[in-house]
Amino acid sequence: MNTSTNSGFNGFLLGIDGGGSGTRVILANAHGVELARANGGPSGLALGVGEAWRSIGDACKRAFDAAGLAFDWRACSLGCGLAGVNNADWLAAFLSMAPPVLALSVESDAYTTVLGAHGGGPGVIVALGTGSIAASLDEEGVCRIAGGYGFPSGDEASGAWLGLRAVVHLQRVLDGRVPADDWSRALLQLTGATDRDSLVVWLCASNQTAYATLAPSVFEYREHPSAAQLLEQAGREIELLVAALDRDGELPVALCGGLAAPYEPFVPISLRERLRRPRADSVAGALELARRAVAPGGAAGRPGKEPR
Repeated sequence: MNTSTNSGFNGFLLGIDGGGSGTRVILANAHGVELARANGGPSGLALGVGEAWRSIGDACKRAFDAAGLAFDWRACSLGCGLAGVNNADWLAAFLSMAPPVLALSVESDAYTTVLGAHGGGPGVIVALGTGSIAASLDEEGVCRIAGGYGFPSGDEASGAWLGLRAVVHLQRVLDGRVPADDWSRALLQLTGATDRDSLVVWLCASNQTAYATLAPSVFEYREHPSAAQLLEQAGREIELLVAALDRDGELPVALCGGLAAPYEPFVPISLRERLRRPRADSVAGALELARRAVAPGGAAGRPGKEPR
């Protein structure tokens, strides 16, 4: 990806990747040279626009601190790849609450993920974290998306999707429908529950982030028949997402996000043979948005050509 910017720009570039589990930031100078990275709390818009900006602000401040620089929004061009921007109301609220930045470009985290994974070239990604979504770029740079409808009805094969189904095993154990085992005891520890009533309290208080904390146990207990069935189903869901965007099976495919590596052995072999390592991550794609926003012909605000 091109890292040069407008010669008249003397500020800083901030690439921001935000989802339901956390925020990642890259700080770069006007020439695109990376200066620091930092992490922060969740900034997926489903968890609240105010919370998203707080998490982003905290992570950006940490990045500037790590680089030994003074933090000033007015000197920054922000590129944000965020979960939840497909909700027009959330996006409008997010933009209305923006600090006084020099430039701001906001897109789906799916777009920034595919942008980074294939270096701006054609390809398909399936992003697998707290949520999930698939995206493709064609030769003309047009982005198409599959999945990503959100928790609990969508986000197939995501951490939240997996955790929501994993806890069903614990519910059955607590009722006596199936016998207790090591996996159910691990789920009790993860939820802090001790009986049926305390699990109900946990369920009532839980959001996508909480359910995603149960996902690692599914991989840990992959030999358990129920866990194995879940992982097999997840692999098929990943295959369906890719097929929706590349029916001819011609584009390179990258699995991205925190669950990419754990899921790889469970992807059907026909798809596994097509997998490629991502060239860069979603936060690098977001940094490219920040660069474009101050490049010749770039514009502050959300780009007019939206992913489809």
